[in-house]
Amino acid sequence: MTPRILAPLAALAFAAAPALAQENDLTLAIQLEPPHLDPTSAAAGAIDSVLYANVFEGLTRFAADGSVEPALATEWEISEDGLTYTFTLRSGVTFHDGTDFTAEDVKFTLDRARAEDSTNAQKVLFEAIEEVNAVDPQTVEVRLSRPEGAFLSNLAWGDAVIVAEESIADIKQTPIGTGPFRFEQWVQGDRIELARFEEYWGEAPALEAATFRFIADPTAAFAAVMAGDVDAFAGFPAPENLPQFESDPRFTVITGSTEGETILAMNNAREPFDDPVVREAVAHAIDRQAIIDGAMYGIGTPIGTHFAPHNPDYVDLTELSAHDPEKARKLLQEAGLEEGLTVSLKLPPPSYARRGGEIVAAQLREVGITAEIQTLEWAQWLEEVFGNHDFDLTIVSHTEPMDINIYARDDYYFGYDSPAFDEIMTELDATAEPVARSELLKAAQEKIAEDYVNGYLFQLALPTVADARLEGLWENQPTQANPLAGVHWTE
Repeated sequence: MTPRILAPLAALAFAAAPALAQENDLTLAIQLEPPHLDPTSAAAGAIDSVLYANVFEGLTRFAADGSVEPALATEWEISEDGLTYTFTLRSGVTFHDGTDFTAEDVKFTLDRARAEDSTNAQKVLFEAIEEVNAVDPQTVEVRLSRPEGAFLSNLAWGDAVIVAEESIADIKQTPIGTGPFRFEQWVQGDRIELARFEEYWGEAPALEAATFRFIADPTAAFAAVMAGDVDAFAGFPAPENLPQFESDPRFTVITGSTEGETILAMNNAREPFDDPVVREAVAHAIDRQAIIDGAMYGIGTPIGTHFAPHNPDYVDLTELSAHDPEKARKLLQEAGLEEGLTVSLKLPPPSYARRGGEIVAAQLREVGITAEIQTLEWAQWLEEVFGNHDFDLTIVSHTEPMDINIYARDDYYFGYDSPAFDEIMTELDATAEPVARSELLKAAQEKIAEDYVNGYLFQLALPTVADARLEGLWENQPTQANPLAGVHWTE
């Protein structure tokens, strides 16, 4: 929901310089509000946008450059067969409620994530775990049923942050972690407030307090930044306004990259998209650059598969599904749909989806596909599309890092089922050698592109508009997060 803006937009656009910000706090705006505050039981990236590395921490974490580094574990040993990981935990760490962090908390977290009744959206990350043992308060042994080449990376996801059994009952409204900031309050529809945790085990943040504001509407976002109501806006939703900020010395515009593969997802388990010929027709009907130009004002990188172009293992497969309306029409005829078809296109709130959806619908219309647009709020999208798989087409950006393995999940929302792809993923899981992993990742990209599982659109950029005196914000997002421990004001 959009905060109330009292001043007229015309006046705000020409407002004086933002009031001097307090050098001990920060107001950061993002577009989406979390549905709740438990990152271990929902697929909403908005939860991590607020809480990852701020309130909650895992055994490992993603650094700003995407590398995996120690967090609540200081070191680890891996057995020769790759099946046993022994973690040494940091000593002197406490949760925000004053309870001690120990190996029992790690055991509780991992056992809960992999339990039969787990609601963890990324439960597959924990499938290889066979047993978790608290050897002593500072040592945890994790035994796997099979080698898992990406296990340390898996533990860095927001879905793997450490939670305590004592506070789990209220986690969705009152999150308690070990991070540099503690949760203060959530004013739903407006903001979440955090405060510096004075007993934090690591270096104390420069900020004493941080507020996350939720501003979904692009016009309101522009007004809030210009008026100085927010100090920074991560993932600024109105790219058409960026040149204005770039020319204003009061602001800094940071254009980074994300792990967000933006796709036109197709329900492979529902007619007519259970036919790969129809999916190929849709793929050739799409003009990626027109979508990037029209919805994102030219900010974004075309993709032809579900993989980030900045990754060294990326394969450029865009030509496999190049824009070719005539070919799309012929493929529909081949599939027996020469009279055309009508399908639903369900769109979540982000501007890339709403704006992009209008363009996609027009492009599909040119080849004989009528896409009836339905706009959904984020909670509706999570329930209808992601949860119940009730959709034909949708547009969404998958912001999880290195998530091509979702195509091997039998119950995943776009319903892809390929034993050949599953075999590639099984081999990848058992492989730790970098060159071999690279070849398998390339094969996986090619397989889903050749099967036209989804329409691959573009890699989501991350434009951030900030007060020019702010330093330490993440430029890129190797995971969907806004860590604030290193953010500070300059004179």
